[in-house]
Amino acid sequence: MKLPIPPTIPKPLSRKNKVPEQEINFICNGNSSERLDKILATQYPNLSRTRWQDLIKEGFIFKNGKPTFKPGEILQPGDVIKAIIPPPQPTQLQPESIPLDILYEDENLIVVNKPAGMVVHPAAGHQHGTLVQAVLAHAPQIHGIGGEQRPGVVHRLDKDTSGIILLAKNETAHRWLQEQFRTHQACKIYLTLVDGKPPSPSGRIEAAIGRSSQQRKQMAVVLPAKGRLAQSEYKVIESFPQHTLLEVHPITGRTHQIRLHLKFIGCPVVGDTIYGKKIPSLPIKRQFLHAAHLSIRLPGDKIPRNFEAPLPDELNQILELCRNFGG
Repeated sequence: MKLPIPPTIPKPLSRKNKVPEQEINFICNGNSSERLDKILATQYPNLSRTRWQDLIKEGFIFKNGKPTFKPGEILQPGDVIKAIIPPPQPTQLQPESIPLDILYEDENLIVVNKPAGMVVHPAAGHQHGTLVQAVLAHAPQIHGIGGEQRPGVVHRLDKDTSGIILLAKNETAHRWLQEQFRTHQACKIYLTLVDGKPPSPSGRIEAAIGRSSQQRKQMAVVLPAKGRLAQSEYKVIESFPQHTLLEVHPITGRTHQIRLHLKFIGCPVVGDTIYGKKIPSLPIKRQFLHAAHLSIRLPGDKIPRNFEAPLPDELNQILELCRNFGG
């Protein structure tokens, strides 16, 4: 479907707010039909498809003069689309001066080694002490990037997972980085200690993941028709009598994917009291899961950049316990 788009037209929001919003108008023509969010992301790639989906749901997109709220709505030839792109809005999140372990930073992004116990963005029960609030204090320019509630967030880590996480400082960088995660170009490697031994020294796990039918706040391995395809690769790094240290590469990025996939092959993550043993098999106060390596192309680069986050002391102590006492 060929979509002629005139140049972006700046339009002032109000006299009090001189920051312009942008307005895009186009008419769908051709012989095929396509999803609204896909068309917008293709024709205006400065914003990610996820960001376009949010704008659609928030009422910023109009079809034939009426607002449309469905990202998956199918456009037909002759449909007239108007898209309003609001400027980044000051977030209501309050910056908090929290120390950050910064692995890398430039004008486009910041790479942080997140500690276990820190939530990435505010949510129910976690309104303070989050990673984005700490980054807002360090880099205020992430205000509103990628959405007000999760400014700068490109991908996420569970609260009790430590390691590498990226945050973008502008919309172009946010879209560039997020697209690599969406298309599986970004390579993430995790280190995890599991109970038991996997069925082979290395392998690939393919099991769909969806919402648990018994615990709605949890995820589960489900039948393919009831979930989304998830793929993980693993490799044994070190073996102990009752535990195994693994290197895991999640090819897809589903919620709780590594934890669920390892449980699926009979090797739950040590310390994971939700999907693993209710009482940890070792004296650990968190799940033994650490995002140790990330390979990704920075904005404008053709060659991926590699980032490493060393294993935290509390996890190294657990490994020494296994080595010294045959764990």
